[in-house]
Amino acid sequence: MAGASLLSLLDDIATLLDDIALMSKTAAKKTAGVLGDDLALNAQQVTGVSADRELPVVWAVAKGSFVNKLILVPAALLISAFLPFLITPLLMLGGLFLCFEGAEKVFEKLFQGKQPHDSEANALITDRISYEKDKIKGAIRTDFILSAEIIVISLGTVAMQNLTMQLSVLSIIAVAMTIGVYGLVALIVKLDDIGLYLLSTPNVSGLKKALGSSLLIIAPNLMKVLAVVGTVAMFMVGGGILVHGWHTLSLWINSISADIATLSFSWLEYILPSIMSAIFGLIAGSVVVLLGFILAKIKPKLV
Repeated sequence: MAGASLLSLLDDIATLLDDIALMSKTAAKKTAGVLGDDLALNAQQVTGVSADRELPVVWAVAKGSFVNKLILVPAALLISAFLPFLITPLLMLGGLFLCFEGAEKVFEKLFQGKQPHDSEANALITDRISYEKDKIKGAIRTDFILSAEIIVISLGTVAMQNLTMQLSVLSIIAVAMTIGVYGLVALIVKLDDIGLYLLSTPNVSGLKKALGSSLLIIAPNLMKVLAVVGTVAMFMVGGGILVHGWHTLSLWINSISADIATLSFSWLEYILPSIMSAIFGLIAGSVVVLLGFILAKIKPKLV
């Protein structure tokens, strides 16, 4: 009898693990789009950091990301259980902040040129520790918003499941996504070092030499591309959150995209919503930046 009970318990555990694995796989698929934006955003966060400090900075941000998810997973479960109506407004506030950060970067590039705190030359400044701390704080702040969206999307996948299933799936997604994103970020920022290593090995073969040389050419250009893609991703993610939270606007954008697609190419229906969301995110972020600028100007007059 005891043996039968043990076998029954093991069977139940195996079934539960299978269900968790299946639900985690489904949640991972749904968050794959945000994962790409997360990767682009975080890879460009280390731009301007000296080569010998890239991995420590990535590791510091990764630890901050783990802390973010340690806060977000129980918070999401609690809000979903007791205050579900707050999820969308909170996400929209986070999305608006993401658009604000993106617009701030654009405004600085357009109107202020290369500022010391945004320039790659910043790696040579005297107070490098302070600069790195600012970089890390900014990256962790951005990660918090992206992590919140990943957690909420994952929670939606298991919304009808019991608490054990929800907690298990969210925990797996949180850990896997963090390791995956920052592992890839670490690899990207060290591509040039990998290239140098391949070229410096004794009796380097033609293939290794070609690969090493290619990596040395690709690495700096890739970082420049990711810096641009990361800023665009801020508008796509932030604008997407705002649009999805504003149901009427979401319907209008989808309707316009479908109409345009029928007049030209059908595949436009899939990319136009993202483009229009990014444009809306740019507009929303620019409005917040301008409001902040106006308030900064009139505040001294009010005091």
